[in-house]
Amino acid sequence: MTAEEGFPAPDLPFPIFQISPTVRRYLLYDIKTVSWLRRTHNILGVLIGSLPQSPQQNVFLGLPLELQPEEVRLLVDEGLAFIVDDLQNHTQSLRSSPAQLQEYKGNVRKEGLAAAKAVERQKQLRTQEALQRLSIRQSKPEADDAKDGFKDNDPKDEDDSLLDLSRSRNSQPTSSKLVPYTSTPTTSYPPLSPPSQQSSTSILDVNPASYELFRHLHSQGYFMSPGLRFGCRFLVYPGDPLRFHSHFLAMSAEWDEEIDLLDLVGGGRLGTGVKKAWLIGGAEKPPEESRIEQVEETQTSRVRTFCIEWGGM
Repeated sequence: MTAEEGFPAPDLPFPIFQISPTVRRYLLYDIKTVSWLRRTHNILGVLIGSLPQSPQQNVFLGLPLELQPEEVRLLVDEGLAFIVDDLQNHTQSLRSSPAQLQEYKGNVRKEGLAAAKAVERQKQLRTQEALQRLSIRQSKPEADDAKDGFKDNDPKDEDDSLLDLSRSRNSQPTSSKLVPYTSTPTTSYPPLSPPSQQSSTSILDVNPASYELFRHLHSQGYFMSPGLRFGCRFLVYPGDPLRFHSHFLAMSAEWDEEIDLLDLVGGGRLGTGVKKAWLIGGAEKPPEESRIEQVEETQTSRVRTFCIEWGGM
């Protein structure tokens, strides 16, 4: 089974919610979209929501997922997502007609009823498997007695078996008795439509140097998460962080930017001390004569990266 079959793609392009025009934080609420992005596009983000069962701890967090600005711009550039103003969209949704609200509540009830039926089916399957194991255990002594030529037909045992069967049949609930589960929708209704024109460069205030480095490493198949706790821009993983440790501490720089020697020494020592390589990279500045052709044709720059390790540690 391929990744696309196990994690079907959401309706593309999907919305990314921006909290406000001034606070540039981008959130995803749908677990299916989050799983699909992680599996097929190496997009991690950061979970920032508390868990309902343990709201007073911050070790394990849940939805929503906050995306890095570089991740959002990459998704918009590739046509996979579009940005929605969360406040404006919420205000418009409150003005929906009564008919739309009733239809929305009906869809939520259907989803809750489907979830309740799925749970009941699992219970019935577990009950049937337990009864089958019990019948196998009870048949083994009867088979041994049959080999020895003895068979005890106890009417009490037959009554007990009939009673068990009747109980199992009566315990199967009907759909009319099921109480729909209360579900919290994670998608908008009615579905949001993407804008006719949306440029990522005009919406997202992203550092060009860090975006070029992020785009380059992402195209090589790496996973990236924020690197604040290690004093870098990105933590770079060769695979999913649930299976691999990070290999690089990545920092971005402009092509003509001067880098302090102490930063090189400190970054190299830090990376070596935590068993990682300190990586610095940026987009190569093209010659003057080829700059116009590059802007007209590809809009991309060649990115070069360098790793620094401290020897003797």
